[in-house]
Amino acid sequence: MAEAYPWQAALWQQLAGRARHAHAYLLHGPQGIGKRALAENLMALLLCQRPAELRACGQCKSCMLLAAGSHPDNYVLEPEEADKPIKVDQVRDLVGFVTQTAQLGGRKVVLIEPVEAMNVNAANALLKSLEEPSGDTVLLLVSHQPSRLLPTIKSRCQQIACPQPKEAESQAWLASALPGCEEQERIELLSLAAGSPLMAVDLQGQGVREHRAQVVDGVKKLLKQQQSPSQLAESWKDVSLLHLFDWFCDWSNLILRYQLTQDEEGLGLADMRKVVQYLAQKSPQGRVLEIQDWILEQRQKVLGKANLNRVLLLEALLASWAMLPGQR
Repeated sequence: MAEAYPWQAALWQQLAGRARHAHAYLLHGPQGIGKRALAENLMALLLCQRPAELRACGQCKSCMLLAAGSHPDNYVLEPEEADKPIKVDQVRDLVGFVTQTAQLGGRKVVLIEPVEAMNVNAANALLKSLEEPSGDTVLLLVSHQPSRLLPTIKSRCQQIACPQPKEAESQAWLASALPGCEEQERIELLSLAAGSPLMAVDLQGQGVREHRAQVVDGVKKLLKQQQSPSQLAESWKDVSLLHLFDWFCDWSNLILRYQLTQDEEGLGLADMRKVVQYLAQKSPQGRVLEIQDWILEQRQKVLGKANLNRVLLLEALLASWAMLPGQR
């Protein structure tokens, strides 16, 4: 069974304690807060033949089959490859499963993650199963970005907002999950993960703090005209494009915030505070807004897996960034 997280305790009591379950749940919230684990625990409970104290027993035939990955009444639908869409043919296979009778005589449980990976055709193919699931079937839909879902999908589910842990809860959990990290490193990782502790662990594994240090150093050299946009674009080949656009988007937000508030406490992580403050003081607000709009537009293309020329895109970003300081 998946690990349960302390910040989910109240929601779990509410979900697991129900006498009757909805035919479809949409579990949504930011990535990296444990939604998949919550869904897997609920799936195990719904399939268990001898549940006790709001938990699956772990010992019955159903639990043993689920643990072995061979439960005949359980179906997990996810992209065939990471970051790829869920295809309509995959959903049609799922619909075939939903129409069958449960082989163990109990419920059938379907888990779909992430739901927003379905293209429009795939989502439409799922609608009838969501509206009229066959027999005692429960569908668990997990979404990191519910705003990307068709309204018709959302309206057919009971929507459950999964809680994001408080910072103290996240730090306590990270201290045990990343025992080799200093407290300041954990604080930085959690900030880079937008407060999502599981994402912070992933970022640590990806070496994101080292990548961030490389990018911050490059931005400082760019503004001092010690390196050109093309040199930096080439040197950042190992850095995730989405991370780059997330950071530049965050920095443009911090610049605008400081221009409006002059609040030195709101300058973000220590590595870029002086740069953000300098750019806020030297950059015309209209220019900052323009570059922010452009960054957000490109970030959406990156999220949508558009076929982008990485080097040219980064050169354009850095050339605009280098031109930010100017006459106010």
